[in-house]
Amino acid sequence: MAAGRKKRAAVVVLGDIGRSPRMQYHSLSLANQAGMEVDIVANGGSDPHLSLRENPSIHIHEMKTVKLTGISKISGALALLLKAAIQFVMLVWFLCFKIPRPDVLLVQNPPSVPTLAAVKLASWLRGAKFIVDWHNFGYTLLGLSHGRSHIIVKIYFWFEKHFGRMADGAFCVTKAMQHELAQNWGIRATVLYDQSPDFFHPASLMEKHGLFSRLGNTICSTMGNADCISVEKEVQDMNTTVFTSKNDGEIFLKPNRPALVVSSTSWTPDEDFSILLEAALMYDRRVAATLGEDDSMDEGQLWIDIKNGKQFVYPRLLFIITGKGPDRKKYEDQIRRLKLRRVAFRTMWLASEDYPLLLGSADLGVSLHTSSSGLDLPMKVVDMFGCGLPVCAASFSCIEELVKVNKNGLLFSTSSELADELMMLFKGFPEECDALKSLKEGAMDTASSSKWSTEWETNALPLVNQASAQTSVTRIVINTHKLRPYLLS
Repeated sequence: MAAGRKKRAAVVVLGDIGRSPRMQYHSLSLANQAGMEVDIVANGGSDPHLSLRENPSIHIHEMKTVKLTGISKISGALALLLKAAIQFVMLVWFLCFKIPRPDVLLVQNPPSVPTLAAVKLASWLRGAKFIVDWHNFGYTLLGLSHGRSHIIVKIYFWFEKHFGRMADGAFCVTKAMQHELAQNWGIRATVLYDQSPDFFHPASLMEKHGLFSRLGNTICSTMGNADCISVEKEVQDMNTTVFTSKNDGEIFLKPNRPALVVSSTSWTPDEDFSILLEAALMYDRRVAATLGEDDSMDEGQLWIDIKNGKQFVYPRLLFIITGKGPDRKKYEDQIRRLKLRRVAFRTMWLASEDYPLLLGSADLGVSLHTSSSGLDLPMKVVDMFGCGLPVCAASFSCIEELVKVNKNGLLFSTSSELADELMMLFKGFPEECDALKSLKEGAMDTASSSKWSTEWETNALPLVNQASAQTSVTRIVINTHKLRPYLLS
């Protein structure tokens, strides 16, 4: 290795880097905390955060997404094999020829096929160390659609375990996953909990007003019939949003504003979105029953009364659902068929700079993630806590490593339980909802207790430094061996 050469890391994501927040944070830490040049090899799609795009030490190398639509119609199995082969060649080409020689290769898992084999080969050819960041298990995700006993899932499991054990180091996201890897896979992994970076924080009044002004048309445009939010479209201007008003340069929150509930989803089978739809419908009907409203009530007049300032013991709820994924259209069609008085839904995809602002402006977060393996934690909840946002989360085996019940959030297993929590938390909103305020204080404490940079420096930097140092020693030995005939002559 040349004297004074700056060490390099390659971050590998066989997917959209803009939708891989943890790998973006790794890249920033490798550049800023480890002082390395970073080459990101990933598929295109969504723009990563601005801090990556503007960092002079981070270089993004975009691979083309492989689509074999025609072949998949003839044979799904053939299409999968051919796609994996093409991706393998593409990854090896980028890692061995398109980027400068790295000292460390850090790869996201899943997907495991063909990523782990391609990165292992590249690490051997280029004399680099190979670290796997275990977000979940690929075979369990595949098992959602094929069943755990399917031959393809069994082959995938063998591949993932075989090549995962070849890595020189590993991170994982929970203690439960660390135990599983150690006991049943023979892999020693360092727990690196997800933490939000510094750009996740509670939004100021100015930031809220700016965000809601930018999103005004989207928020007030219905997904179907008119609803309790779209009725405010006619009063929107530069100084007024659904949530805020600006008067003589001073911004304040409207007392009759709706409660803002945010959920981020990948619209995949491991997140049952129907639970949220059913809970919203239950909330709507339970509030009507509590207030003694019958089915013949004029909804239009109710919305006009609310717009004009009339307040009720239970607020309107606006659910903003962010994310992209295969089941999005199916659930949007279901939303359009709902007939709701005090609840409205909006689906959207936000710029990476606006997503933290949305979380920092919301009143409650909802996570429907249940984990195909039961061993990973939802990154969305980490981001919500980073913004001081309390969470209602679907319950599964290790979620309490993250969500502390009655401190920073609540857990639910059914739509009825979630509806109960919405009724309890939002009663008296916005001023008299003590339970919600208590959870928010707990979420703020969680936000201030740890950030990604601290977690990464404590648990990831030592392994990265060790791996890059071993790479340097290996290359010096190799170079000395090559020079030995000349040194002896």
